[in-house]
Amino acid sequence: MPDPLRFTDQFRRLIGNLRLLREELEAAAVIVFPEGIVDWTKFRKILEDEIVIVASTNDEILEAAAKEKFPTIRLHSDAAASIHERISHAVLEAVADDFIPHGSRVIGFYSAMDPTSLDSLSVINLGEHLDRLSGRDLRQLESSVPLKTLKTVVDIAVDIGYEGREGSPVGSLFVIGDSKKVLALSRPAGFDPVKGYSREERSVFDARVREAVKEIAQLDGAIIVSSEGIVEASARILESKVTAMLSLSPGLGARHFAAAAISKATSAIAIAISQSSGTVRIFRNGEVALRVESRQRQPLVWQDFKGDYTIDRR
Repeated sequence: MPDPLRFTDQFRRLIGNLRLLREELEAAAVIVFPEGIVDWTKFRKILEDEIVIVASTNDEILEAAAKEKFPTIRLHSDAAASIHERISHAVLEAVADDFIPHGSRVIGFYSAMDPTSLDSLSVINLGEHLDRLSGRDLRQLESSVPLKTLKTVVDIAVDIGYEGREGSPVGSLFVIGDSKKVLALSRPAGFDPVKGYSREERSVFDARVREAVKEIAQLDGAIIVSSEGIVEASARILESKVTAMLSLSPGLGARHFAAAAISKATSAIAIAISQSSGTVRIFRNGEVALRVESRQRQPLVWQDFKGDYTIDRR
């Protein structure tokens, strides 16, 4: 078992800053990411009336938090997941479960340096992460593709949109779910790098596979991912014939029309990454359901806050 959380003087001072920050920003909630066992009764007394959600991969931590009436979120059990990936997953789940309203702010409270202490804060603007999507919208997306798979592929897409590959911008296309029909409505563009690998070696829940997918995304064509998170094929040319029925914003090119068309012709979710801006657009039923701007991956920076230090996004 992980070591228990220590309630140090520094931790108590940080809680004081957290209260001030939540009040100043009118944040809807604090999402806590403990890495050790917590005395949740003591934790509740220190936080008093703060609205707190507990997110963890550890079932014992979550069960203990639930006994003290804290809302809980089960995160993916991926040891390689970054704090950004964990926060992104928790935010999606929190909105889908109606723990927090869309368009609000939340504060992430986590361990950046010492796993036995919560020592860092991040401010997350849900308007940037989720645009205007509500819990109902997310549940509708989840009806055709599990939120775990959707979130993981969106994270890959946002990384590509923000980082590109080798310093150059990259436009890419992913299609998730309804894989048999999607494959029937597509053809190979050429060599497929994922062909011949086992299912385990094609799972997007493996950090090594995610990095490989970022490289493959530079190839022409779409990457097809099953609802279970298995990369079924890559470098596929989509051949849906419903583009005449679509109405997209001016400036969106062939990649976005292909994404809209395949999401209209099937029950799949399509994700298109703009090569010019890095913007990620999620398509459902021929329309943009969610837009994620690449600027949301700006680095965390320290800033002065009422005599002490906290973390915020610029």
